[in-house]
Amino acid sequence: MDNTYIKVLLVDDDEDDYVLTRDWFAEFQDTKFKLEWVATYDTALEAIASNQYDVYLFDYRLNQGNGLELLRAAIALGCSAPIILLTGQGDRDVDVEAMKAGAADYLEKGQLGAPLLERSIRYAIERKQAEHKIREQAALLDITTDAILVRSLEQQILFWNKGAEHLFGWHSDEVLGKNADELLYKQRFPDLEKALKSVVEKGEWQGELRKLTKSGKEIIVESRWTLVRNTEGKPKSILTVDTDLTEKKQLEAQFLRAQRMESIGTLASGIAHDLNNVLAPILMTAQLLETQLHDPQSQRLLSIVVTNVKRGATLVKQVLSFARGLEGERTILQVRHLIAEIKHVIRETFPKSIESYTNIDEELWTVSGDATQLHQVLMNLCVNARDAMLDGGTLTISANNLFIDQDQARLHLEAKVGPYILVTVADTGMGIPSEMLDRIFEPFFTTKELGKGTGLGLSTVLGIVKSHGGFINVQSELGKGTEFQVYLPAAERGEPKILEDHEPSRGQEELILIVDDEAAIREITKTSLELSNYRVLTASNGIEAVTLYAQYQEKIHVVLTDMMMPSMDGPTTIRMLQKINPQVKVIAVSGLMASEKLSAAANCGIKAFLSKPYTKKELLEKIQDTLYPTGENNPHYPPISSQF
Repeated sequence: MDNTYIKVLLVDDDEDDYVLTRDWFAEFQDTKFKLEWVATYDTALEAIASNQYDVYLFDYRLNQGNGLELLRAAIALGCSAPIILLTGQGDRDVDVEAMKAGAADYLEKGQLGAPLLERSIRYAIERKQAEHKIREQAALLDITTDAILVRSLEQQILFWNKGAEHLFGWHSDEVLGKNADELLYKQRFPDLEKALKSVVEKGEWQGELRKLTKSGKEIIVESRWTLVRNTEGKPKSILTVDTDLTEKKQLEAQFLRAQRMESIGTLASGIAHDLNNVLAPILMTAQLLETQLHDPQSQRLLSIVVTNVKRGATLVKQVLSFARGLEGERTILQVRHLIAEIKHVIRETFPKSIESYTNIDEELWTVSGDATQLHQVLMNLCVNARDAMLDGGTLTISANNLFIDQDQARLHLEAKVGPYILVTVADTGMGIPSEMLDRIFEPFFTTKELGKGTGLGLSTVLGIVKSHGGFINVQSELGKGTEFQVYLPAAERGEPKILEDHEPSRGQEELILIVDDEAAIREITKTSLELSNYRVLTASNGIEAVTLYAQYQEKIHVVLTDMMMPSMDGPTTIRMLQKINPQVKVIAVSGLMASEKLSAAANCGIKAFLSKPYTKKELLEKIQDTLYPTGENNPHYPPISSQF
């Protein structure tokens, strides 16, 4: 609009009417109005097309048509300036048609005067400016990512912006006039009633709500409500702004779950260390007695001891595995083969009421992993699925190639961009209650009846998957089943190693230094090694070990040292030994499979590790591998002095 004049164009084929109108303009209190005149329909169209006027006055009766037709033509040309229709006498039908066509106002010439004409023109301009501002604001509302809607006090939806279309899935044409509560909520709940009461009484409300999308998905939003009042100050509608928090809440839940797992893992680690120190001498003593006591009763009792000690050691490992992961032999594996083995077990051992199906990509990628551990993962998940389908159902195992991009990686704390194998185990069983989903991976937590499960299966699954660089998602609905999604990083193709089982070689009087603060472990380890033709020195702490090694370093072949000891711990002991002899051969021993102490030993260059409790066979194999890493024959060493 021109800053100097408000330009008004009069379209009227009667010059006398123009003169009269000009005189009225001269009486206007505001002198910024400037009137121009055209007398014909065609000339008016040309003037409108020039788009240089701020207001138009159209006489209804023109020589080549009428003002109503000209009004429609002007709107079709894209005229945005206000148009006022002037009629010679009141005609209700003409007035209604004019307003429908887009007229800003209509005035009867017989009742017209300078004050009324000035007010009408000024009102038309102000209203057009207000409409323009509203359109600008509406455009801003449409570009925001927040969902903005206006609903009446009776919950009818009056406004629905583009953000709401994107978040909830409904187009505005589908929801305008619909009941917001019926559309967006599964059911009305007490908190919703409190929110409505609060916004009416206080004028605003803010909080988190769970709402439904068009697809039936439940999302979490931060919802802000503002009461809108009419010109009389009475409540007429509620403005709602919703921000999607679903992704944020999922990540927060994962973070809190990871923190809880870490706390439990820290507690379990301390207990496991002491338990393994107790179990280690019991296991090795029982195995030694088996070789010395041959009567049936002793053999039976010792077998029970060995079996239960191994069971206890396995339980300890399972407790640790959920948080700290498991170390194992990594080879290139084809998951398809593991699934085939699992399917055979299912067919042979699961109830016939359970139907099983597999769905595997033809060109499935490989993974780098431990075959035994991944087999355990699949077996645990399938057994849980079986137990969830007491009356029968369907068990489906699928494996697919999947590339996780940056957007998908953001949805899980442990995901990274790159290729994965997605292994899915789905059942149609009873499902898991939503309040229990966050706890199913905790050790000793179980949804099964007393005596039907230890609560360690899923914690072991999580530990194994984490140690392979993967992660797990779970989806479950009561009465409809559960789906576990295991994501494992894909690897390059390669041939897996074939491991042969063999008895460890006996020693040839090599001297072994045992360092452990537990007397029982020192004694039974010494006895086991001596019976296998090794010579042994023992030390109860790191200081004593360093003293002995400094005295006999040329005769000591391997040092077997615990990682957690008083006075001087394992890593410090190893560093002191390396100062005496950089080539010293060390086996690091720990009751914690992936403890910080073992990591520290690895940083010192130590590559040989032994987990407590260990069997005699494991001990001898580890010593042989350390003495002769390339597998050459044992050299002959001269006899050691009898003082050992």
